[in-house]
Amino acid sequence: MYMQHKDEKIVYQGRIVELVEYPVEMDGKIIIFEKARRSPGVRLIIHTKDGKFILNREKRHELGLAEDLRLPGGKVFDSLTEYNEFLLNHNSEKEIQEKAKESAIREATEEAGVKPTKIEFLSVSKCGATMEWDLYYFLVKEYEEVSKNLKDTESMEMVGTVVLSKDELKEKALSGVISEDRSVAVILKYLNKKL
Repeated sequence: MYMQHKDEKIVYQGRIVELVEYPVEMDGKIIIFEKARRSPGVRLIIHTKDGKFILNREKRHELGLAEDLRLPGGKVFDSLTEYNEFLLNHNSEKEIQEKAKESAIREATEEAGVKPTKIEFLSVSKCGATMEWDLYYFLVKEYEEVSKNLKDTESMEMVGTVVLSKDELKEKALSGVISEDRSVAVILKYLNKKL
């Protein structure tokens, strides 16, 4: 849930993750729970006009610079401070979903070189009870091609695009070539349901 508790306390805040304590009433007693929190992210399933899919090919630092296939995407907020301010002023799932949609459109342009003309919310993947890091998934079937606009932290040698058929995408998801398991689950559900 995105509603920041008025009584929550941030006990540690790094650049990407913070540790939060918050009170929960159970059987008439107040118990202090804790969770790690990270700003939400977005991922995009992008269809080409001929029914294929655009993915990023990236060298990931957390994988020892091994190559990984990933759905284009990124952060919804640039900092935890910005995210926490949003939480204090906006407490509905609809509001965070709209903010995520704005980020999805930006990330599609930056990473995949497409400007969505039609974008549809697919689902949100919750990380777990003690780690709040939601990923918002969007579907793009209609778009205009534009120049990529990578961020300072991304380079053309670190991020490239590949275009895969439905069968190739499914094989890459099942074989572990796509290492983000949450995205693998969403991809496979989408392929099974929609196509």
